[in-house]
Amino acid sequence: MTISIWRYSHLALAVSSFLFIALASVTGIILSFKPITEKAQPYKVKNFNQLTIAELLPNLTKNYTDIIEVSVDVNQFVVVDATDAKDKSGKFYIDPRTGKSLGKVGKENEFFQWVTSLHRSLFLHELGRFFIGLTAFFLFLIATSGTVLIIQRQRSLKRFFGKIVKDDFAQYYHVVLGRLLLIPIIIISVTGTIITLQTFEIIKEQKISHKIDFDAIKSNPKKKTIDFDIFKNTKLADVQSIEFPFSDDVEDYFTLKLRDKEVTVNQITGEVLTQQPFSNAKLLTTLSMNLHTGRTNAIWAIILAIASANILFFIYSGFVIWWKRRSSQVKNKYKFDQAEFVILVGSENGTTFRFAKAIHQQLLKNGQTSFIGQLNNYKVFPKAKQLIVFTATYGLGEAPTNSAKFISLLEKHKQLNPIKFSVVAFGSHSYPDFCKFGYEVNNALSHQNWAKPLLEIHTVNDRSPEDFTKWATLWAQTSNVELTSLSKLLETKPVKTNQFTVVEKTVSNNAETSFIIRLNPKKRKQFTSGDLLAIYPANDHRERLYSIGRIGKRVQLSVKLHDGGLGSGFLHQLEIGQSLNAAIIKNEHFHFPSKAKTVIMISNGTGIAPFLGMLNQYSKGRNIHLYCGFRNKLSFELYENALNSESDKLTTLNVAYSREGAKQYVKDLLALDATLVSETLKSGGVIMLCGSLSMQNDIIEFLENLCQKEEGKSISFYQSHGQILMDCY
Repeated sequence: MTISIWRYSHLALAVSSFLFIALASVTGIILSFKPITEKAQPYKVKNFNQLTIAELLPNLTKNYTDIIEVSVDVNQFVVVDATDAKDKSGKFYIDPRTGKSLGKVGKENEFFQWVTSLHRSLFLHELGRFFIGLTAFFLFLIATSGTVLIIQRQRSLKRFFGKIVKDDFAQYYHVVLGRLLLIPIIIISVTGTIITLQTFEIIKEQKISHKIDFDAIKSNPKKKTIDFDIFKNTKLADVQSIEFPFSDDVEDYFTLKLRDKEVTVNQITGEVLTQQPFSNAKLLTTLSMNLHTGRTNAIWAIILAIASANILFFIYSGFVIWWKRRSSQVKNKYKFDQAEFVILVGSENGTTFRFAKAIHQQLLKNGQTSFIGQLNNYKVFPKAKQLIVFTATYGLGEAPTNSAKFISLLEKHKQLNPIKFSVVAFGSHSYPDFCKFGYEVNNALSHQNWAKPLLEIHTVNDRSPEDFTKWATLWAQTSNVELTSLSKLLETKPVKTNQFTVVEKTVSNNAETSFIIRLNPKKRKQFTSGDLLAIYPANDHRERLYSIGRIGKRVQLSVKLHDGGLGSGFLHQLEIGQSLNAAIIKNEHFHFPSKAKTVIMISNGTGIAPFLGMLNQYSKGRNIHLYCGFRNKLSFELYENALNSESDKLTTLNVAYSREGAKQYVKDLLALDATLVSETLKSGGVIMLCGSLSMQNDIIEFLENLCQKEEGKSISFYQSHGQILMDCY
């Protein structure tokens, strides 16, 4: 809810003020060149910061008469208002070292004057100044809300400048440039607001009046101005102006306006008569004007120009992001109460909808009734046979804004009929809580008595079309849907197969036939236990995947023969020496953990295959516990010799038989060792599951209860941190 408030605030402020912000930005870019062009003028002298008032005045009086005032502008150009030797009156740039004229002060550039008036007041005088001031304040609020959203996105203030996962162009650079130019934009907005408050006298302008005791003014000892202590000790760099006395009368005096105060000086003795420090309000408004205009520093003026230009980019990119969110809205051909396939999407920025729409269109092409909506639109779907959830994770492993109500709605609305479900979670490995909300959704659905898993949860890293296509292909086969042509988003290169030769085959004597088959790749191929072997039994698009156990340089598969099974039947009929074409698919989310000291492996039936390979490859120096479930001892015999040969690498081996003896399931063995399981997760260990979906659901339920009881955390926390790895089918 918090995310939603900040996001809606950010959007509302931007929409309500973007025209004024755009106008202020364009004029701001133009005006940023004003101080740059001014500083390019040849009126500043070398070693200016070392010169004092005492060094200036004697040379000045030699060259000018009727001196009214000397001023030092923000460019450190010295200007005198006086009459020169040619009896010409006016303002002149001078060399403070010699007092000679460097040129007469000309009129301000009319174009810059016009742009300044537009920038300040829109030519609407006081009303225009109010609107511009309000725009500056809105810009500050937009920058503030944007900062909060970035912190939410990056998960903490410490990670504010951490890696940003590259979305589309507009989304990525909206965040990246927002971070880089945040401080200049906040300074522009805050200083603009302060200047407006000073204009309307909400910040009171200081009125300085010097109360001089004229009866106490001394006319002795008389000193030359070059000997006045205050003139000798005051640098020209600290001077704003020096107002000269009107006459030689002792009651007329010098008025020095410095950076932090105003001082009156006896023109005869050099005595300081009065001094008035500037108020904090005046210093603040002066600083604000300097920062807002860049008039004191050319480099800062360039930064302001870049920041103003980027404000225009933020308007553009913000509009693109908003439009994409709007375009994610779908007009359904079928209503929610007519559809057999229901697709629900959780997305913060609308990008996940692209994947969901691709599947939605495929279903419609196949003549299926499909409905697509947001996760927050979850309700009872009376005719639904399958529920597909596509969801991203936002911020601190949280739900996207359009999905925040889903978990509560799931408990409120119970479906009337059994429905098969599958969850596709989108995220990035750049963030610790990888796909956390997707895991939470999958776990919540698993606890519903009407929900039956069609496939195990599938994760997609950085919106990878390849990752998504793996799921889409398996889903289509399971759902009897033909994928005629996915959108370009999902296009991948054709699978490149390699030749493998059968070198060993062991078949069990159990009534339910299972077998181990070892394959030797004809060409050297990089793979590891946990990867997948894709075979094409009918030499067409139909693909079957099997988990690999690597034994030496060979691929080992454990397969259960299914009656009429396309893949298992094909592999079963292969004899030693025969070859097949297959492809190895990297399955990095189920590789043996490289750092975990304790690993718990859980399998049932042929799901033990990758674990046998992992024990062969990696287990030295690790604390490994294997829990496996079989129907009876006869079905376990197929793997007993392999496990005995690796027994020195196992800390414990725990076998459950569901059809004989105590008739236990793997879940029962884990319950007996609940302390070990809990400590493994607490200490950063990893639990790996491979086997049937029904086994997975039982284990997930057990782990969820255990985690809540022991740590008060959901199992999704450990899933998103890579401590629970699953490859079930």
